[in-house]
Amino acid sequence: MKNTIRRRDFIKSAVAGAAGLGLAGKSLPENTPGSPQGNRIGIIGLDTSHATAFTRVLNDPSAGPEFGGYKVVAAYPKGSNDIKSSVDRIAGYTEDVKKLGVEIVNSIEELLTKVDAVLLETNDGRLHLGQAIPVMKAGKRVFIDKPIAASLEDTIAIFELARHFNVPTFSSSSLRYIPGLKEISEGSAGKVLGADIYGPATIEKTHPDLFWYGVHGVETLYTVMGTGCKSVSRTFAENSDKVVGRWNDNRIGTFRGIRAGRSDYGGTVFGEKGITVIGKYSGYNPLLVEIVKFFQTGVAPVSPAETIEIFAFMTAAEESKRREGSVVFLSEVMRKAKEESERILSDLKV
Repeated sequence: MKNTIRRRDFIKSAVAGAAGLGLAGKSLPENTPGSPQGNRIGIIGLDTSHATAFTRVLNDPSAGPEFGGYKVVAAYPKGSNDIKSSVDRIAGYTEDVKKLGVEIVNSIEELLTKVDAVLLETNDGRLHLGQAIPVMKAGKRVFIDKPIAASLEDTIAIFELARHFNVPTFSSSSLRYIPGLKEISEGSAGKVLGADIYGPATIEKTHPDLFWYGVHGVETLYTVMGTGCKSVSRTFAENSDKVVGRWNDNRIGTFRGIRAGRSDYGGTVFGEKGITVIGKYSGYNPLLVEIVKFFQTGVAPVSPAETIEIFAFMTAAEESKRREGSVVFLSEVMRKAKEESERILSDLKV
């Protein structure tokens, strides 16, 4: 109940923010697709190491042609209000990006006057809906870092707003681009019959358990399995999780979340042509290359439908935990989330 109340408070904040932008109380205008006129990037949220890592690569004078000349030119540092591990980073990360030539601004609105595309990096997924609204209204292409939201209903609402404003938007974990995953997803092992993936699953009390860090492993699972999961069951223990997904064609995919002992990313993919152990995490650069391509073309490398299903999978896992490991169908959590997202959008008068 406390988490539900807290989420509603953040939804109310998003609606209030929309009112301040002149969005609430009237129909939102249709917009043309976000089309950058240059290669200036703005960052929202300096409470995550992703913001500084991306800036270091893009603003390096020797950055390769794969980064298209894109540079981070401005940042709005405000991130989480109450996640201490995030709040405590803001001052230091602000100084880090200033040294890389980034202008620090006082509001999202000011940021949007200086940039052509946006990296929404705020670590706190509860804020993403409210922060994304002015970006989409301004027609700026936006990458929203993990987790795209702190609830499935907010995730659906974000993509519905992106569709309404006709602004290209996507979200992805960098783990999607582990070496070899693309080849597996394109058939190097034949049809993927199943996969067992593992990774860190640190819990943050303000978010559903897997949203905070388990999302990386779940996205890896979806990269090789594709969409089409119909049900989830979860075994929860203090130091680990085991989540089992059953796909529509009866394939089985699992995610093991690690919260004790040595932690790493990895897994095994079972294909018609053989069994493949996936490669190790290779850093942020492969994701950043895809983000630049997205800013250039407006074509998202990950579909809204897949991202929504990933968050439905994790929401079903949360519900399975509540029901002590019972099987939960994604259709059930999707139905409830769609109803709630419609209420959110109705408050925004969309």
